[in-house]
Amino acid sequence: MEHSLKPYIDEKKSMHLIGIGGVSMSALAELLLSLGVPVTGSDRAHSAVAERLERLGAKITYAHLPENVEQASVIIRTAAVHDDNPEIMRAHELGLPVLERAEAWGSLMKDYQNVICLSGTHGKTTTTSMMSLIAMHAKLDPTVMVGSHLPAIGGTLRIGGHGCFVAESCEYCNSFLSFSPTVAVILNIEADHLDFFKDLDDIIHSFHEFCLRTPENGLVVVNADDANALRAVQDVPRRILTFGTSETADVRPVNISIEKGYYHFTVEVHGQPYTTVTLNVPGKHNMLNALAACAVSYYLNLDSARVGEGLSAFTGSSRRFQRTGTLPNGAVVVDDYAHHPSEMRATLTAAHDMGFDRILCAFQPHTYTRTKALFGEFVEALKLCDLAVLAPIYAAREKNTIGIYSSDLAAAVPGARCFDSFDEIADFLREEARPGDLILTMGAGNIDTVGRMLVGDQA
Repeated sequence: MEHSLKPYIDEKKSMHLIGIGGVSMSALAELLLSLGVPVTGSDRAHSAVAERLERLGAKITYAHLPENVEQASVIIRTAAVHDDNPEIMRAHELGLPVLERAEAWGSLMKDYQNVICLSGTHGKTTTTSMMSLIAMHAKLDPTVMVGSHLPAIGGTLRIGGHGCFVAESCEYCNSFLSFSPTVAVILNIEADHLDFFKDLDDIIHSFHEFCLRTPENGLVVVNADDANALRAVQDVPRRILTFGTSETADVRPVNISIEKGYYHFTVEVHGQPYTTVTLNVPGKHNMLNALAACAVSYYLNLDSARVGEGLSAFTGSSRRFQRTGTLPNGAVVVDDYAHHPSEMRATLTAAHDMGFDRILCAFQPHTYTRTKALFGEFVEALKLCDLAVLAPIYAAREKNTIGIYSSDLAAAVPGARCFDSFDEIADFLREEARPGDLILTMGAGNIDTVGRMLVGDQA
C-alpha cells in the first residue's frame, strides 16, 4: 500500500526519520524542513550532516530509543533499519504509519510537474548531475536529489520549485519502484547487486516495472546500445526515446572529436541537429550519459543552446574521476567510485585516452558477493591498468562467508600487488610513482583515503 505524505505535510505534522544522517535520509529531512514540517530523527553517531540538520531545526537523538517516536505522526526509516529496531517496534505498537525512505521520496515527487528519474547500473550520479546543470541553465529552478556531492548545488540536495524534480534512482532493493517518474531514464543494465536480485532476468524485470511507474502520457528514455536496457522496455506502452551511437538511435552524436579523452560532438535528434556539446568530463561513457540528458531535454522542449551550456558547465561530482592532487614529482592522483567491472573499464579506457605514461590503479573491491560473482570480469578490467594494487575487500553490509580475498584477484592479474593496509599502499605508490603517471584510487568504499594520504592537504 502506498502512503501519501501530502496530508501530513499540509497539516505540518511531525515526522521522525530513523537513520537521519545518511545521504538520502538527510536530504529528505532537509526538504521536509523547507516545507515547514517539524522533523525529529535518530542516528547512532554524530556527524557534520546531522549537526547541520540540527541547525536547520531538526531535533536529533543519537540513540535508537522507543520514546523517540512517541510525538511523531509518521515514521520514515532507512532500508538498513529493520523491524527489530526499538523505534520501529514502538511505532507499530502505536499504530503509526512507517514508510521506507524510497516510499517517502516517491510520495513527495507526486507534488512536482516533471519528475525525471535516472536509473541504470552505471552512470546514475553523473547523468543526474548533468541533467541538474541543464535544468538550472534552462531556468527550470529544479529540485534535485543526487547520490554524491555536486559542487554546483553545494551538496546532494537542491530545493527548487515544483515544476521540475531531478532524482537519482537506484535499483538496489527495488528502491526505484517506489518513485513517481514522469520521465524514466535507463542508462544501462548489467548483473549487479546479486545479493538481492536472483539473476540478470530479475534485474531486467525490475527495470521494466520501473518504466511502468510513468503515467500513460509519460516518457521512457533508453540506451539503444544496450541490449538488456532494450529488453526492459519491450512491451512498455509508453512513448520511448532512444539514445546512443547506434544509427537507429533517436538521439545520437555526429561529428565527434576527442582531445585527450574529452569529447566534442553535435547531437542529432531524429536526424536533425539539436545542440553542440563540449564535455569537461572525460570518456565515451560520459558522451552516452550526456546523450541521455539531451533526450530528456528535447522532450521537455528546452532551449538547445542552454542544454549545451549546461553540459559544458558540468565538471564532475564527488568521487567521479575527481582530481585529488599531485605528488611532488608531478604524478597526478585521481579518485573514482567505479566498483563494477564495466565502470572500471570505462574509467580506465578514458584514462588511457588522456595521454598518461602509466596508470597505477589502487583498487578496493566492494562486497564479497560482487567480487565472487564477477571475479573474471574484475580480472580483465584490472589488466587495463599498468599496475594494479589491491586493498582488502570492503565488506559494506556483508560477512566473508564465501572465502574470497583481494589476494585472489591479485594472483590472477599479472604484476598486481596486494597489501593489508592503506598505509602500505600509500608507501608503495609513493615509491613506485614516476613523472607522467596517473595514480587512480578506485572503489565505492574508503579507498579515496589513500589519495589524500599521498597528496596531503592540497585543495
